[in-house]
Amino acid sequence: MRLIIVSNRAPVNIIEEEGTYRYEPSSGGLASGLRAYVERLKQQGNTTEIIWIGWPGAAVNNEEKVGAEILERFGTQCVFLSNELMENFYEGFCNKTIWPLFHYFPSLAVYEKQYWEDYITVNKIFADAIINTAKPDDVIWIHDYHLMLAPAMVREKIPNATIGFFLHIPFPSYEIFRLLPSEWRKKILQGLYGSDLIGFHTHDYRTYFLRSVLRILGLQNHTGEVLYNDRITKTDTFPMGIDYEKYASAVSTKSVKEEKVKLEKTYASSKIILSIDRQDYSKGILNRLRGYEHFLQNNPEWKQKVIMIMVVVPSRIGVESYQSIKSSIDELVGSINGKYGTLDWMPIVYQYRSLSFDELIALYNSSDVALVTPLRDGMNLIAKEYLASRTKQDGVLILSEMAGAVDELAEALIVNPNNTEEISDSLLRGLEMKSFEQTERVVMMQQRLASYTVFKWADDFLTSLNSIKQKQKRLSAKFLNESTRKKIMQQFKHASSRLIFLDYDGTLTPYKNHPDYAVPDSILLNTIHNLSELPNTQLIIVTGRDRLTIDKWLGHLPINLIAEHGLYIKEKNKKWELIKPIRKSWKKKIIPVLHHYIDKLPGSFVEEKEYSVVFHYRRSDPSFAALRMRELTDYLQSFTLSMDVQLLRGNKVLEIRNAGIDKGVAALHWISKIKNENTFILAAGDDTTDEDLFRVLPKEAHSIKVGYAPSYAKYNLKNSDEVIQLLTDLLVT
Repeated sequence: MRLIIVSNRAPVNIIEEEGTYRYEPSSGGLASGLRAYVERLKQQGNTTEIIWIGWPGAAVNNEEKVGAEILERFGTQCVFLSNELMENFYEGFCNKTIWPLFHYFPSLAVYEKQYWEDYITVNKIFADAIINTAKPDDVIWIHDYHLMLAPAMVREKIPNATIGFFLHIPFPSYEIFRLLPSEWRKKILQGLYGSDLIGFHTHDYRTYFLRSVLRILGLQNHTGEVLYNDRITKTDTFPMGIDYEKYASAVSTKSVKEEKVKLEKTYASSKIILSIDRQDYSKGILNRLRGYEHFLQNNPEWKQKVIMIMVVVPSRIGVESYQSIKSSIDELVGSINGKYGTLDWMPIVYQYRSLSFDELIALYNSSDVALVTPLRDGMNLIAKEYLASRTKQDGVLILSEMAGAVDELAEALIVNPNNTEEISDSLLRGLEMKSFEQTERVVMMQQRLASYTVFKWADDFLTSLNSIKQKQKRLSAKFLNESTRKKIMQQFKHASSRLIFLDYDGTLTPYKNHPDYAVPDSILLNTIHNLSELPNTQLIIVTGRDRLTIDKWLGHLPINLIAEHGLYIKEKNKKWELIKPIRKSWKKKIIPVLHHYIDKLPGSFVEEKEYSVVFHYRRSDPSFAALRMRELTDYLQSFTLSMDVQLLRGNKVLEIRNAGIDKGVAALHWISKIKNENTFILAAGDDTTDEDLFRVLPKEAHSIKVGYAPSYAKYNLKNSDEVIQLLTDLLVT
């Protein structure tokens, strides 16, 4: 097996120096985490070949030569982009549109058409690189918001590819996501659904995503699984971990101990509050500074006893909003130090730089409190790294409730990052916390983090990806292949007699927004007529339609009809017969209830048949409809307890009908008359009502479920077009 990891940034950076290039590892949580996973696989002797596809951080003159060198030395296949394209793609759409919007800063989002077009272009370039590299059994794992269109692009060229996608930032609520232009948001969701498995850090992000999918694409999910383009895609939660042992063991290294000695000499008389973040408005740096200022103002006894070491790592310097936040941080830090500082004590030690790994571990291990308060964060690995570095099992983590990591770190002091008083109060509580309470909290969080590492995260994702692929294969195995199709044709040709049961809506014709629009076209009418003219062939249309409508559309043909799911039957050239006497007085009680819900669900309407009533909601908002239909169904189940009726959920419909009537019972009218063992039987349907028909068929019958869903049927076809094609093939055998 080969694993192809795809991310915007390659795990290696190109640094140009005086006309030559040197290479160094990429920074960042994603690159570091995946690099650790790859290295662990190699150490364990795993035979999986890893290929990493990504942009190496710079444009170069000799792409072919540099690319070959990086591939040979680092196993990384470079995607090279021009500076202009990278500017519009990365600094533009990724960081001026998606990043602010997905982090709930809609006022900062820029909707520039050229950015979007170049985003498409870059995704296509990455997709082409994947397509040109991938082999049939490869596992393709695409990462993050930069490449949300790539999965569908790859799927289009490699339909059977194994593709996983993981989003490392928050997925916003529908009300935020819908701020994207309609074409963009739809394309993004469709792009992601080129994957077999879509992963998120938290349950909330997954929920928001599925709600957007429902509202924008109209796709319902069942336990996170969605049927789209005749393929099941699963959405699940995988909170990314860290290489726990790497951080824990680093504390005892000589180089880290030397860094600790420096810190202890400098800040021996002070408690240390650590704040370390990238320069980003989503990190809430200004809010935590205000919280610290509030703490100093309200707790004067802590002056000269505490110090905040604030490290801001330069990031995205070319983006205006990031430069603005830098100026604001500088100004506020200066104000606080000027207001509360003395000649021998400054409340904030401010560093605008990147740290080495040794410096980072020393700070983690020496700080009494870690203040991690992003306004919105996909996960936040800093909180986890801090805890892993607390080898004495002490220290206090103050964590924003807006960070994805909060779900795993409930023992931290949880704060609202927008609330200055909460941050201030938590600082006081953390600094005064007894050592036994610190240990109790830290131990519980460390055990959790040591158990669910970055390696477990990656293994879980890839295992789930394999699982959904296996499920797809089991379901696709039921689709009619060429050999089975030939077998059906031969049996049909040589049979002494034939029975063909066909549902109408969704089977012979696609669903329409209104049932009146599903009038049969000439192709369908000719196909049915020609089949019915074959010798010793009985064609039976088994529908939930009322008898007047189906008789109007198909009654002139020499065929048999079953209407209202089996309540009425009409044999060829005969009149309609009621299969058994039933009451319909219950309709007077049900219809007012349904009309009440029409007012509560815009786009819905009621269809009254002779002995049943149907509530249609195909034209309603899918998310709102799901809520209202649960409400209506629950009410009707209670309301109809004393009535001899049955609630039947169909494709965007809820039908109320008399109990004891179904398509299977009606079909037995013809099946029971079979006298010749060499009788060919075929039945096709798409809805839950057709399962009753499939259940009563003899074991030698050919039953076909239209669509990609579990069924009693032996086989599946994708849609009504394939059904018509199958019937056409029968005609020419």
